[in-house]
Amino acid sequence: MKEFSIVIAGGGSTFTPGIVMMMLDNLDRFPIRQLKLYDNDGERQGILGEALEILLKEQAPHINFSYTTDPEEAFTDVDFCMAHIRVGKYAMREQDEKIPLKHGVVGQETCGPGGIAYGMRSITGMMEIIDYMEKYSPDCWMLNYSNPAAIVAEACRRMRPNAKVLNICDMPVGTLRRMSQIINKKPEDLEVRYFGLNHFGWWTSVKDKEGHEYLSEIRDYVAENGYLTQVEVDTQHMDKSWQETHKKAKDLLAIDPRFLPNTYLKYYLYPDYEVQHSDCSYTRANEVMEGREKTVFTAAKKIIEKGTAENSGFTIDSHASFIVDLARAIAFNTHERMLMIVENNGAIANFDDDAMVEVPCIVGSDGPEPLTQGKIPAFEKGLMHQQVTVEKLVVEAYITGSYQTLWQALTLSKIIPSAEVAKNVLDDLIEANKDFWPELK
Repeated sequence: MKEFSIVIAGGGSTFTPGIVMMMLDNLDRFPIRQLKLYDNDGERQGILGEALEILLKEQAPHINFSYTTDPEEAFTDVDFCMAHIRVGKYAMREQDEKIPLKHGVVGQETCGPGGIAYGMRSITGMMEIIDYMEKYSPDCWMLNYSNPAAIVAEACRRMRPNAKVLNICDMPVGTLRRMSQIINKKPEDLEVRYFGLNHFGWWTSVKDKEGHEYLSEIRDYVAENGYLTQVEVDTQHMDKSWQETHKKAKDLLAIDPRFLPNTYLKYYLYPDYEVQHSDCSYTRANEVMEGREKTVFTAAKKIIEKGTAENSGFTIDSHASFIVDLARAIAFNTHERMLMIVENNGAIANFDDDAMVEVPCIVGSDGPEPLTQGKIPAFEKGLMHQQVTVEKLVVEAYITGSYQTLWQALTLSKIIPSAEVAKNVLDDLIEANKDFWPELK
Protein backbone atom coordinates (compact mmCIF):
# COMPACT_ATOMS: atom_id res chain seq x y z
CA MET A 1 0.00 0.00 0.00
CA LYS A 2 1.30 3.45 -0.88
CA GLU A 3 2.68 5.56 1.96
CA PHE A 4 1.61 9.22 2.06
CA SER A 5 3.09 12.58 2.95
CA ILE A 6 0.91 14.81 5.14
CA VAL A 7 1.14 18.41 6.31
CA ILE A 8 -1.10 19.65 9.10
CA ALA A 9 -1.76 23.37 8.63
CA GLY A 10 -2.40 24.82 12.05
CA GLY A 11 0.23 22.69 13.73
CA GLY A 12 -0.03 24.70 16.96
CA SER A 13 -3.71 23.80 17.39
CA THR A 14 -4.86 22.03 20.55
CA PHE A 15 -6.43 19.45 18.21
CA THR A 16 -3.11 18.54 16.54
CA PRO A 17 -1.88 15.91 19.07
CA GLY A 18 -5.22 14.07 19.06
CA ILE A 19 -5.30 14.00 15.27
CA VAL A 20 -1.68 12.81 15.04
CA MET A 21 -2.50 10.05 17.57
CA MET A 22 -5.58 9.13 15.52
CA MET A 23 -3.49 8.85 12.34
CA LEU A 24 -0.99 6.61 14.14
CA ASP A 25 -3.93 4.45 15.21
CA ASN A 26 -4.97 4.11 11.56
CA LEU A 27 -1.60 3.41 9.90
CA ASP A 28 -2.84 0.00 8.78
CA ARG A 29 -5.56 1.73 6.72
CA PHE A 30 -3.60 4.83 5.74
CA PRO A 31 0.20 4.42 5.80
CA ILE A 32 2.29 7.56 6.32
CA ARG A 33 5.90 8.09 5.27
CA GLN A 34 6.17 11.78 6.17
CA LEU A 35 4.29 14.06 8.56
CA LYS A 36 4.88 17.80 8.82
CA LEU A 37 3.35 20.52 10.99
CA TYR A 38 3.01 24.07 9.67
CA ASP A 39 2.02 27.16 11.62
CA ASN A 40 2.90 30.85 11.46
CA ASP A 41 3.31 30.86 15.27
CA GLY A 42 6.60 29.05 15.67
CA GLU A 43 6.75 29.32 19.45
CA ARG A 44 3.32 27.79 20.02
CA GLN A 45 3.80 25.06 17.43
CA GLY A 46 7.29 24.34 18.75
CA ILE A 47 5.95 23.05 22.06
CA LEU A 48 3.61 20.57 20.40
CA GLY A 49 6.15 19.78 17.67
CA GLU A 50 8.91 18.88 20.13
CA ALA A 51 6.55 16.67 22.14
CA LEU A 52 5.19 14.93 19.04
CA GLU A 53 8.72 14.35 17.75
CA ILE A 54 9.45 12.38 20.91
CA LEU A 55 6.16 10.50 20.61
CA LEU A 56 6.71 9.58 16.95
CA LYS A 57 10.27 8.36 17.57
CA GLU A 58 8.83 5.97 20.14
CA GLN A 59 5.64 4.88 18.37
CA ALA A 60 6.34 5.27 14.63
CA PRO A 61 10.07 5.81 14.03
CA HIS A 62 9.69 5.09 10.30
CA ILE A 63 7.73 8.33 9.79
CA ASN A 64 9.84 11.31 8.79
CA PHE A 65 8.51 14.02 11.13
CA SER A 66 9.21 17.77 11.14
CA TYR A 67 7.62 21.08 12.07
CA THR A 68 8.25 24.44 10.46
CA THR A 69 7.08 27.99 9.85
CA ASP A 70 8.55 27.97 6.32
CA PRO A 71 5.81 27.45 3.70
CA GLU A 72 8.14 25.96 1.07
CA GLU A 73 9.50 23.39 3.51
CA ALA A 74 6.02 22.56 4.79
CA PHE A 75 4.16 22.22 1.49
CA THR A 76 6.80 20.64 -0.75
CA ASP A 77 6.32 16.91 -1.50
CA VAL A 78 2.90 16.62 0.13
CA ASP A 79 -0.08 14.42 -0.85
CA PHE A 80 -2.61 15.79 1.66
CA CYS A 81 -2.91 19.03 3.62
CA MET A 82 -5.10 18.72 6.69
CA ALA A 83 -6.18 22.24 7.59
CA HIS A 84 -7.49 23.32 10.98
CA ILE A 85 -6.29 26.90 11.27
CA ARG A 86 -7.54 29.47 13.79
CA VAL A 87 -6.52 32.97 12.73
CA GLY A 88 -6.23 35.11 15.87
CA LYS A 89 -6.18 32.07 18.14
CA TYR A 90 -8.39 31.82 21.24
CA ALA A 91 -7.77 35.43 22.23
CA MET A 92 -9.77 36.55 19.18
CA ARG A 93 -12.39 33.85 19.71
CA GLU A 94 -12.98 35.44 23.11
CA GLN A 95 -13.62 38.78 21.38
CA ASP A 96 -15.94 37.09 18.86
CA GLU A 97 -18.06 35.84 21.75
CA LYS A 98 -17.93 38.78 24.15
CA ILE A 99 -18.40 41.74 21.79
CA PRO A 100 -21.84 40.59 20.55
CA LEU A 101 -22.94 39.72 24.10
CA LYS A 102 -22.12 43.28 25.14
CA HIS A 103 -24.83 44.35 22.68
CA GLY A 104 -27.32 41.72 23.86
CA VAL A 105 -26.65 39.45 20.88
CA VAL A 106 -25.58 35.78 20.79
CA GLY A 107 -21.81 35.45 21.06
CA GLN A 108 -20.76 32.22 19.37
CA GLU A 109 -17.66 31.02 17.54
CA THR A 110 -19.25 30.12 14.18
CA CYS A 111 -22.78 31.61 14.25
CA GLY A 112 -24.01 35.19 13.91
CA PRO A 113 -21.60 38.11 14.37
CA GLY A 114 -18.94 35.98 16.05
CA GLY A 115 -18.90 33.59 13.12
CA ILE A 116 -18.80 36.49 10.66
CA ALA A 117 -15.83 38.04 12.47
CA TYR A 118 -14.01 34.70 12.54
CA GLY A 119 -14.85 34.15 8.88
CA MET A 120 -13.40 37.51 7.84
CA ARG A 121 -10.14 36.50 9.58
CA SER A 122 -10.12 32.93 8.25
CA ILE A 123 -10.47 33.80 4.56
CA THR A 124 -7.01 35.40 4.46
CA GLY A 125 -5.34 32.43 6.15
CA MET A 126 -7.16 29.86 4.02
CA MET A 127 -6.35 31.52 0.71
CA GLU A 128 -2.72 31.77 1.79
CA ILE A 129 -2.32 28.06 2.54
CA ILE A 130 -4.24 27.06 -0.61
CA ASP A 131 -1.77 29.15 -2.61
CA TYR A 132 1.20 27.54 -0.84
CA MET A 133 -0.22 24.08 -1.51
CA GLU A 134 -0.81 24.78 -5.20
CA LYS A 135 2.65 26.35 -5.61
CA TYR A 136 4.72 23.65 -3.94
CA SER A 137 2.57 20.50 -4.36
CA PRO A 138 0.06 21.08 -7.17
CA ASP A 139 -1.33 17.53 -6.97
CA CYS A 140 -2.04 17.83 -3.23
CA TRP A 141 -5.59 17.69 -1.84
CA MET A 142 -6.62 19.90 1.07
CA LEU A 143 -8.94 18.35 3.64
CA ASN A 144 -10.33 21.47 5.28
CA TYR A 145 -12.17 21.35 8.58
CA SER A 146 -11.31 24.91 9.65
CA ASN A 147 -14.17 27.00 11.04
CA PRO A 148 -16.37 28.77 10.22
CA ALA A 149 -16.69 26.12 7.52
CA ALA A 150 -19.65 27.69 5.68
CA ILE A 151 -17.93 31.04 5.09
CA VAL A 152 -14.60 29.37 4.32
CA ALA A 153 -16.27 27.06 1.77
CA GLU A 154 -18.03 30.00 0.07
CA ALA A 155 -14.73 31.90 -0.06
CA CYS A 156 -13.05 28.89 -1.68
CA ARG A 157 -15.88 28.71 -4.25
CA ARG A 158 -15.57 32.39 -5.11
CA MET A 159 -11.83 32.96 -4.83
CA ARG A 160 -10.18 29.59 -5.60
CA PRO A 161 -12.83 27.72 -7.62
CA ASN A 162 -10.42 25.21 -9.16
CA ALA A 163 -8.47 24.38 -6.00
CA LYS A 164 -8.47 20.78 -4.78
CA VAL A 165 -10.15 21.65 -1.48
CA LEU A 166 -12.58 19.34 0.32
CA ASN A 167 -14.69 21.04 2.99
CA ILE A 168 -15.97 18.86 5.81
CA CYS A 169 -17.17 19.30 9.41
CA ASP A 170 -16.92 17.04 12.44
CA MET A 171 -20.25 18.13 13.96
CA PRO A 172 -22.44 15.64 12.03
CA VAL A 173 -19.90 12.92 12.89
CA GLY A 174 -20.28 13.63 16.61
CA THR A 175 -24.08 13.77 16.41
CA LEU A 176 -24.22 10.48 14.50
CA ARG A 177 -22.10 8.92 17.25
CA ARG A 178 -24.68 10.03 19.83
CA MET A 179 -27.52 8.76 17.63
CA SER A 180 -25.78 5.38 17.43
CA GLN A 181 -25.56 5.27 21.24
CA ILE A 182 -29.29 5.97 21.51
CA ILE A 183 -30.13 2.89 19.39
CA ASN A 184 -27.19 0.70 20.50
CA LYS A 185 -25.49 0.64 17.12
CA LYS A 186 -22.06 1.67 15.80
CA PRO A 187 -21.78 4.85 13.67
CA GLU A 188 -20.23 2.89 10.80
CA ASP A 189 -23.35 0.68 10.69
CA LEU A 190 -25.60 3.67 9.93
CA GLU A 191 -26.35 5.59 6.76
CA VAL A 192 -27.99 9.02 6.86
CA ARG A 193 -29.81 11.46 4.64
CA TYR A 194 -29.34 15.12 5.54
CA PHE A 195 -29.81 18.54 4.00
CA GLY A 196 -28.72 22.02 5.01
CA LEU A 197 -25.78 24.36 5.30
CA ASN A 198 -22.84 23.85 7.63
CA HIS A 199 -24.00 24.04 11.27
CA PHE A 200 -27.49 24.61 9.86
CA GLY A 201 -29.28 21.44 8.78
CA TRP A 202 -31.56 18.47 9.42
CA TRP A 203 -31.36 14.66 9.27
CA THR A 204 -34.24 13.10 7.33
CA SER A 205 -33.25 9.45 7.62
CA VAL A 206 -31.01 7.23 9.79
CA LYS A 207 -30.92 3.64 8.53
CA ASP A 208 -28.78 0.58 9.16
CA LYS A 209 -27.16 -1.32 6.30
CA GLU A 210 -30.19 -3.64 6.11
CA GLY A 211 -32.45 -0.65 5.47
CA HIS A 212 -34.18 -0.44 8.86
CA GLU A 213 -35.22 3.16 9.62
CA TYR A 214 -34.41 4.48 13.13
CA LEU A 215 -35.57 8.08 12.71
CA SER A 216 -38.71 7.74 14.85
CA GLU A 217 -36.88 5.86 17.63
CA ILE A 218 -34.14 8.49 17.81
CA ARG A 219 -36.75 11.26 17.58
CA ASP A 220 -38.62 9.87 20.61
CA TYR A 221 -35.40 9.92 22.63
CA VAL A 222 -34.41 13.42 21.48
CA ALA A 223 -37.89 14.75 22.33
CA GLU A 224 -37.20 13.83 25.96
CA ASN A 225 -33.43 14.17 26.34
CA GLY A 226 -32.01 15.99 23.35
CA TYR A 227 -28.91 14.25 21.96
CA LEU A 228 -27.24 13.98 25.38
CA THR A 229 -26.39 10.38 26.25
CA GLN A 230 -25.08 9.07 29.54
CA VAL A 231 -22.27 7.30 27.66
CA GLU A 232 -20.92 10.66 26.48
CA VAL A 233 -21.26 12.28 29.90
CA ASP A 234 -19.42 9.38 31.57
CA THR A 235 -16.70 8.67 29.01
CA GLN A 236 -16.07 11.89 27.10
CA HIS A 237 -15.83 14.25 30.10
CA MET A 238 -18.08 16.62 28.17
CA ASP A 239 -17.96 20.28 29.19
CA LYS A 240 -21.14 21.62 30.78
CA SER A 241 -21.73 24.03 27.88
CA TRP A 242 -21.79 21.13 25.41
CA GLN A 243 -24.12 19.13 27.63
CA GLU A 244 -26.56 22.04 27.56
CA THR A 245 -26.22 22.33 23.77
CA HIS A 246 -27.09 18.67 23.22
CA LYS A 247 -30.04 18.86 25.65
CA LYS A 248 -31.45 21.91 23.84
CA ALA A 249 -32.00 19.76 20.73
CA LYS A 250 -35.36 18.67 22.17
CA ASP A 251 -36.64 22.26 21.81
CA LEU A 252 -35.31 22.42 18.24
CA LEU A 253 -37.08 19.17 17.42
CA ALA A 254 -40.37 20.61 18.68
CA ILE A 255 -40.34 23.28 15.94
CA ASP A 256 -40.42 20.66 13.18
CA PRO A 257 -40.74 17.09 14.52
CA ARG A 258 -40.32 15.55 11.05
CA PHE A 259 -36.54 15.93 11.07
CA LEU A 260 -33.65 15.65 13.53
CA PRO A 261 -31.99 19.08 13.90
CA ASN A 262 -28.36 20.15 13.96
CA THR A 263 -27.68 21.48 17.46
CA TYR A 264 -26.23 24.77 16.17
CA LEU A 265 -29.74 25.79 15.09
CA LYS A 266 -30.38 26.79 18.71
CA TYR A 267 -28.42 30.01 18.16
CA TYR A 268 -30.75 31.02 15.33
CA LEU A 269 -34.08 29.75 16.67
CA TYR A 270 -33.63 30.52 20.38
CA PRO A 271 -31.24 33.50 20.42
CA ASP A 272 -33.01 35.21 23.33
CA TYR A 273 -32.64 32.06 25.45
CA GLU A 274 -28.95 31.82 24.56
CA VAL A 275 -28.22 35.42 25.53
CA GLN A 276 -30.11 35.03 28.82
CA HIS A 277 -28.07 31.94 29.67
CA SER A 278 -24.69 33.40 28.68
CA ASP A 279 -22.09 34.96 30.97
CA CYS A 280 -20.52 38.02 29.33
CA SER A 281 -17.42 37.62 31.46
CA TYR A 282 -16.91 33.87 30.93
CA THR A 283 -17.71 32.36 27.54
CA ARG A 284 -16.88 29.12 25.75
CA ALA A 285 -13.50 30.56 24.75
CA ASN A 286 -12.57 30.90 28.43
CA GLU A 287 -13.78 27.37 29.06
CA VAL A 288 -11.52 26.07 26.27
CA MET A 289 -8.50 28.14 27.32
CA GLU A 290 -8.80 26.92 30.91
CA GLY A 291 -9.65 23.37 29.86
CA ARG A 292 -8.37 21.78 26.65
CA GLU A 293 -5.71 24.44 26.00
CA LYS A 294 -4.06 23.96 29.40
CA THR A 295 -4.47 20.18 29.31
CA VAL A 296 -2.84 19.74 25.90
CA PHE A 297 0.08 22.13 26.44
CA THR A 298 0.73 20.85 29.97
CA ALA A 299 0.91 17.31 28.56
CA ALA A 300 3.30 18.46 25.81
CA LYS A 301 5.61 20.17 28.28
CA LYS A 302 5.69 17.04 30.47
CA ILE A 303 6.70 14.90 27.49
CA ILE A 304 9.53 17.31 26.68
CA GLU A 305 10.61 17.44 30.32
CA LYS A 306 10.61 13.65 30.74
CA GLY A 307 11.99 12.92 27.27
CA THR A 308 9.38 10.22 26.73
CA ALA A 309 5.75 10.09 25.65
CA GLU A 310 4.89 7.09 27.80
CA ASN A 311 1.68 7.85 29.74
CA SER A 312 1.83 11.22 28.03
CA GLY A 313 -1.67 12.56 28.53
CA PHE A 314 -2.14 12.93 24.77
CA THR A 315 -5.31 11.09 23.79
CA ILE A 316 -6.51 9.73 20.46
CA ASP A 317 -9.15 11.96 18.88
CA SER A 318 -11.01 8.88 17.67
CA HIS A 319 -14.00 10.68 16.18
CA ALA A 320 -11.58 12.54 13.90
CA SER A 321 -11.07 9.27 12.04
CA PHE A 322 -13.43 10.80 9.45
CA ILE A 323 -10.34 12.68 8.22
CA VAL A 324 -8.61 9.38 7.45
CA ASP A 325 -11.81 8.07 5.82
CA LEU A 326 -11.83 11.13 3.56
CA ALA A 327 -8.13 10.84 2.68
CA ARG A 328 -8.55 7.13 1.92
CA ALA A 329 -11.54 7.88 -0.29
CA ILE A 330 -9.37 10.17 -2.42
CA ALA A 331 -6.26 8.00 -2.32
CA PHE A 332 -7.88 4.60 -2.91
CA ASN A 333 -11.15 5.56 -4.65
CA THR A 334 -13.19 3.87 -1.89
CA HIS A 335 -16.49 5.65 -2.70
CA GLU A 336 -16.98 6.47 0.96
CA ARG A 337 -20.36 7.99 1.81
CA MET A 338 -19.81 11.18 3.86
CA LEU A 339 -21.49 14.48 4.63
CA MET A 340 -19.59 17.16 2.74
CA ILE A 341 -19.93 20.90 2.07
CA VAL A 342 -20.30 21.21 -1.70
CA GLU A 343 -21.80 23.45 -4.36
CA ASN A 344 -25.48 22.53 -4.55
CA ASN A 345 -25.96 22.15 -8.32
CA GLY A 346 -29.31 20.42 -7.89
CA ALA A 347 -28.55 18.24 -4.86
CA ILE A 348 -31.36 20.13 -3.10
CA ALA A 349 -33.79 20.50 -5.98
CA ASN A 350 -35.48 23.75 -4.92
CA PHE A 351 -32.41 25.61 -3.65
CA ASP A 352 -29.82 27.88 -5.30
CA ASP A 353 -27.34 25.96 -7.47
CA ASP A 354 -24.40 28.11 -6.33
CA ALA A 355 -25.11 27.69 -2.59
CA MET A 356 -22.52 25.76 -0.57
CA VAL A 357 -24.73 23.10 1.04
CA GLU A 358 -24.02 20.18 3.37
CA VAL A 359 -25.36 16.89 1.97
CA PRO A 360 -24.32 13.22 1.74
CA CYS A 361 -21.76 12.60 -0.99
CA ILE A 362 -19.99 9.61 -2.48
CA VAL A 363 -16.28 10.42 -2.35
CA GLY A 364 -13.76 8.89 -4.74
CA SER A 365 -10.49 9.85 -6.36
CA ASP A 366 -12.13 12.72 -8.27
CA GLY A 367 -13.67 14.23 -5.12
CA PRO A 368 -17.25 14.30 -3.81
CA GLU A 369 -20.37 13.51 -5.85
CA PRO A 370 -23.46 14.88 -4.03
CA LEU A 371 -26.50 12.65 -3.58
CA THR A 372 -29.81 14.31 -4.43
CA GLN A 373 -32.03 15.08 -1.45
CA GLY A 374 -35.09 16.19 -3.42
CA LYS A 375 -37.14 19.25 -2.54
CA ILE A 376 -37.10 20.65 0.98
CA PRO A 377 -40.00 22.22 2.94
CA ALA A 378 -40.72 25.96 2.95
CA PHE A 379 -39.71 26.53 6.60
CA GLU A 380 -36.24 25.02 6.25
CA LYS A 381 -35.77 26.49 2.79
CA GLY A 382 -36.59 29.99 4.05
CA LEU A 383 -34.17 29.73 6.96
CA MET A 384 -31.42 28.36 4.71
CA HIS A 385 -31.88 31.05 2.07
CA GLN A 386 -31.55 33.79 4.68
CA GLN A 387 -28.42 32.21 6.16
CA VAL A 388 -26.68 31.38 2.87
CA THR A 389 -27.25 34.96 1.74
CA VAL A 390 -25.51 36.19 4.90
CA GLU A 391 -22.53 33.95 4.08
CA LYS A 392 -22.39 35.18 0.47
CA LEU A 393 -22.53 38.82 1.60
CA VAL A 394 -19.66 38.25 4.05
CA VAL A 395 -17.43 36.88 1.30
CA GLU A 396 -18.50 39.66 -1.06
CA ALA A 397 -17.62 42.24 1.63
CA TYR A 398 -14.19 40.65 2.08
CA ILE A 399 -13.48 40.66 -1.67
CA THR A 400 -14.69 44.22 -2.29
CA GLY A 401 -13.66 45.75 1.05
CA SER A 402 -17.21 47.04 1.49
CA TYR A 403 -18.38 48.22 4.92
CA GLN A 404 -21.91 48.56 3.50
CA THR A 405 -22.06 44.94 2.38
CA LEU A 406 -20.78 43.60 5.70
CA TRP A 407 -23.32 45.76 7.56
CA GLN A 408 -26.00 44.21 5.34
CA ALA A 409 -24.71 40.72 6.17
CA LEU A 410 -24.99 41.35 9.91
CA THR A 411 -28.38 43.01 9.51
CA LEU A 412 -29.71 40.00 7.61
CA SER A 413 -28.46 37.50 10.19
CA LYS A 414 -31.39 35.99 12.07
CA ILE A 415 -29.40 36.32 15.28
CA ILE A 416 -29.21 40.15 15.15
CA PRO A 417 -32.43 42.06 15.94
CA SER A 418 -31.96 45.28 13.94
CA ALA A 419 -29.76 47.23 11.54
CA GLU A 420 -28.81 49.60 14.37
CA VAL A 421 -27.58 46.78 16.59
CA ALA A 422 -25.81 45.25 13.57
CA LYS A 423 -23.94 48.53 12.96
CA ASN A 424 -22.91 48.91 16.59
CA VAL A 425 -21.64 45.34 16.74
CA LEU A 426 -19.85 45.73 13.41
CA ASP A 427 -18.03 48.89 14.49
CA ASP A 428 -16.76 47.15 17.63
CA LEU A 429 -15.70 44.09 15.64
CA ILE A 430 -13.80 46.24 13.14
CA GLU A 431 -11.83 47.83 15.98
CA ALA A 432 -11.05 44.45 17.54
CA ASN A 433 -10.03 42.91 14.19
CA LYS A 434 -7.99 45.79 12.73
CA ASP A 435 -4.88 43.57 12.61
CA PHE A 436 -6.71 40.78 10.76
CA TRP A 437 -9.49 42.07 8.48
CA PRO A 438 -9.01 43.84 5.17
CA GLU A 439 -9.74 47.56 5.38
CA LEU A 440 -13.45 48.28 4.87
CA LYS A 441 -14.67 51.47 3.17
